Amino acid sequence: MSAPRILVAATLALLLAARPAGAVVGPTISDPGLGAHVIMVLMRKGAAAGFCSGVVVARNAVLTAAHCVTRPARMRLFYRDAGHPVMLDVARIAVNPGYHADAQIKRIRTVDLALVESAVPLPARFQPAQFSARDEARLHETFLIAGYGMGREHDPASTGVLRVARIETRAPLSHILLWAQDPGHDGAGACEGDSGAPIFAAATHRVLAITAWADGHGRHVCGAFTQGTFTAPQRGWIKRVLQSWR
Repeated sequence: MSAPRILVAATLALLLAARPAGAVVGPTISDPGLGAHVIMVLMRKGAAAGFCSGVVVARNAVLTAAHCVTRPARMRLFYRDAGHPVMLDVARIAVNPGYHADAQIKRIRTVDLALVESAVPLPARFQPAQFSARDEARLHETFLIAGYGMGREHDPASTGVLRVARIETRAPLSHILLWAQDPGHDGAGACEGDSGAPIFAAATHRVLAITAWADGHGRHVCGAFTQGTFTAPQRGWIKRVLQSWR
C-alpha cells in the first residue's frame, strides 16, 4: 500500500475563477443539508498555497485538521455568495495539544485537529454542527463525508463544490481514529482538499470525526479508504477553546 496522503489541495487561483465542478471522489449523493455546516479553509505555508475543508462549530469558529493551519495572517475562511468569492480574515487558531506534525514518520499517535476563529461572525447561511458523543463505530456502520476537495484525482478544476458521499467503517476499530471505505467499493471517499472535512453519523447528522488523510489502490491517491480523528474525546478541549474566545 502506498503512503497515505494528507489532503491539502494547492488550487487557490482556481477558487477565484469560474465555479469548478465537484469534490470528494467516487459516487456521491445529494446534500441532505450538510452544506450549512461546511466551509473552506485557505492557507499559505512558505511559497505554497492550498486549502482544506472545515466544519462550523460556533458563529465565529471552524474545526478543521491541524495540518491545515498556519499563522492567522496567512489564513482565510472562504465561501461563495451568489457566485462571488468571499474571504474572511482569521483572528486566532488553536492547535490540539495532542497533534504531532511528524506522527506519520515517527509512527506515533496524533490528534489532527485545530480550531480557527473568524475575525467576524460567519453569515447566517452557516449553522454550527452538533457533535456525536461516540468515540467508536461498529464495523460496516455507514457515515456521510462532506468536503470541498477534488472530485477527480489530480484535477484542480474539480475542487470547490461541496459533495457528499457514503462511507462505512472498516478495520481496524479504534477509539481514536475512524477508518472508513466506500461500502460499494466504487472509490468514494476523501481526496485532496478534504482534510478537515466533517464525517457525520448518517442517521443524526452529528459530527463523529474530522478527516485527516486518505489513500488509494495502486497508483491512485484517493478512493480506497478515508481516515478521520474522532471528535468525542476532544469535546472538552473544543469547549474550553471556544469559551476562551468569547
